[in-house]
Amino acid sequence: MMLQGQARPAPVGLWSRAEGDRTGRARLCIAALAVLYALVFALSLGSGASDMSFWDVMRAWLAGEGDNALSARDSIILYDIRLPRILLGSLIGASLAVSGAVMQGLFRNPLADPGIVGVASGAGLGAIAVIVLGGTAGLGPLIGLLGIYALPFAAFFGGLATTLILYRVATRRGQTSIATMLLAGIALGAMAGAFSGVLVYLADDQQLRDLTFWGLGSLAGATWSKIWAAGPIIVAALCAAPLLARGLDAMVLGEATANHLGIRVQRIKNAAIVAVAAATGASVAVAGGIGFVGIVVPHLLRLTIGPEHRYLLPASALLGASLLLVADAVSRMVVAPAELPIGIVTAAIGAPFFLWILLRRRGLLDL
Repeated sequence: MMLQGQARPAPVGLWSRAEGDRTGRARLCIAALAVLYALVFALSLGSGASDMSFWDVMRAWLAGEGDNALSARDSIILYDIRLPRILLGSLIGASLAVSGAVMQGLFRNPLADPGIVGVASGAGLGAIAVIVLGGTAGLGPLIGLLGIYALPFAAFFGGLATTLILYRVATRRGQTSIATMLLAGIALGAMAGAFSGVLVYLADDQQLRDLTFWGLGSLAGATWSKIWAAGPIIVAALCAAPLLARGLDAMVLGEATANHLGIRVQRIKNAAIVAVAAATGASVAVAGGIGFVGIVVPHLLRLTIGPEHRYLLPASALLGASLLLVADAVSRMVVAPAELPIGIVTAAIGAPFFLWILLRRRGLLDL
């Protein structure tokens, strides 16, 4: 019992606010991350197999179109290879990191991630169905009607279905069980993998080759058409996420408390599920399986700037974009002149970090 006049102990744990206000630190961190992203963007723009440097690019841009500062070959490399790859990588990194932050706020635990809890597997199933069955009589007309948007939309609906099932299974009476969420995510991922396996079995040789590289995750096939296909969906989800910040902050205290604070909990949950499914589905559709970005980035930032989502979400977008561009640069340098799938690089970085989180919080995961 609390004695009268005795100070109430401060809350502890991942979701608590550290002593003192972190607002100034959060704003400074966001500014630093913006500078970091600009530097990574510049380095990515000037690095590659070509000897064209960043300064060559800047001189060409500053000189204007009338100056032939870049050769025809360098112009093709810049505008058709490097720039689409950097922009697509930035969008995907930001979407995966923000999706992870939103899921962790929705489920109220730091272990939620679109890749780990099966959302990415559901999105992948939708994308694989389009790749393998897109030429059949049943899906052919619909695929032709959607055009370049067929793959992102299929991945979106696959991720949406998985997210809805996961939330229904893991949440009971407003409380989400961490163990149930992880186990349900494993089960849903296994089911999606089983159905994907059936589709892969039905695929022809060309489709198998495409699915193999797609499943490992890569930005090698980045094109402007892919940006136009997935970009609007990702940008819409990223723009919607900050609108959920106040509701996610309130839901940390529990759904009942959030209701008393005037938060429309069900609307926040629905919007969060749709945003995560859209961002994850579009990212998986154009780049394949890229894991652990959604768990590493929000967790690092939460330890640094706290759990307030109005700062956490933009910071996650900036750090996620920078991290994926760095991973992409590593994937191109490790086995040069060949290229390592970027999903392997992010898994090599993220898997040890995830184990560290589990060990750090094993008391909460004691089954």
